Amino acid sequence: MVAEGDRPRQPSENPCARAWVDSEAAGSGWREAILSPSALPPLIREMAPDPGKTAAMFLLEAYLLPLACFAAVVLLIASVRILREYERAVVFTLGRFQRVKGPGLVLLIPFIQEMVRVDLRIQVIEIPSQDVISHDNVSMKVDAVLYFNVVDPERAIIKVQDFLPATNMLAQTTLRAVLGQHELDEMLSERKKLNADVQSILDSATETWGIKVSNVEIRTVELTDNMVRAIAKQAEAERDRRAKVIHAEAEFQASQTLVNAAKILGSVPAAMQLRYLQTLAEIGAEQNSTVVFPMPIDIMKPFLDLLEKADRSTPARANGADRAQLPIASEVAH
Repeated sequence: MVAEGDRPRQPSENPCARAWVDSEAAGSGWREAILSPSALPPLIREMAPDPGKTAAMFLLEAYLLPLACFAAVVLLIASVRILREYERAVVFTLGRFQRVKGPGLVLLIPFIQEMVRVDLRIQVIEIPSQDVISHDNVSMKVDAVLYFNVVDPERAIIKVQDFLPATNMLAQTTLRAVLGQHELDEMLSERKKLNADVQSILDSATETWGIKVSNVEIRTVELTDNMVRAIAKQAEAERDRRAKVIHAEAEFQASQTLVNAAKILGSVPAAMQLRYLQTLAEIGAEQNSTVVFPMPIDIMKPFLDLLEKADRSTPARANGADRAQLPIASEVAH
């Protein structure tokens, strides 16, 4: 006979076993509630055509369609480009050049085609100040402005790595080379000619890049203080020279006029007398206390003729005395 205390307990009477059985029942109920169609939201339950499908299949069908739509939108955005009127697109297919497209709507194949935008408008580059030595060994600093635009997008992208800095560097070297062949006076007075020379050289050099250089303008020529003072002295000397030349030309013209007037007055003696009288009238009009009576040169002409004859006879007498002394000197020698 077994005692009541020694009788084995049933699993339902064991506390640990009862707790384990309860947890298993609760877990199975939770899984059935989650995986059953009645546990899904109403919208998903309506989308499910077959109530016998599992919740995983419903979730896959519910989120697959939005993901597909999102991917389609992303691919559409990646394949559509809009170019403005002044823009062109250089299209590459798997790395090889295909063609130039634009302006307007451009369609690309995603992950296969790519494009590079090119601006066709005129671009302005400010050439920094360059140290230049002119042909007459004058040091200065010169800066300029460059105007250019792209005329062939294919060559501008394929032939040169980056056409903007390449054009800038070429403009700097060309500016120094061209200005070094001219003197300072030419740089200051013939800027249009220098601009045309630089522009033609740059245009021919950048033609292979698909770039057209439309204009080059030399903006500033900076000289040292010593050169500024030297140029000021040169300009002052040039002004003095011009003033003296103008004064000499005025004197020459005045002398020619006086000679012509003397010839006219000498041809008519009465004209000289009238000139004397006019001079007296001008002197009397100024209320002077001194009266001048001009004496005609004709009165003194006989005396002047006598003096001229005496001057001529004096050298003749001296020559005769020398000739008389020559025989006497020869006899003494013998």
